[in-house]
Amino acid sequence: MKLVPLGDRVVLKMTVAEETTKSGIVLTGSAKEKPQTAEVLAVGPGGIVDGKEVVMQVKPGDKVIFSKYAGNEVKLDGTEYIIVKQNDILAIVE
Repeated sequence: MKLVPLGDRVVLKMTVAEETTKSGIVLTGSAKEKPQTAEVLAVGPGGIVDGKEVVMQVKPGDKVIFSKYAGNEVKLDGTEYIIVKQNDILAIVE
């Protein structure tokens, strides 16, 4: 199956959370914070959304930082994805 976003939506694949801290402490499942970085897999066409023209500024392959509580989580073929609106993306990591 394939996810194809509509409008100004973007499909992101979450990055893996760190297992240990920089000082070497191993984190348990409950202590890990949800990662806020992800890779862009698919981008909607943009266009007119809510009466405003939206130009998509991200492209597949970009690494991005997004709002912590944004989007909808989807599990497809055993892989977790998150679908967010473009304005929930805060920055592109270069």
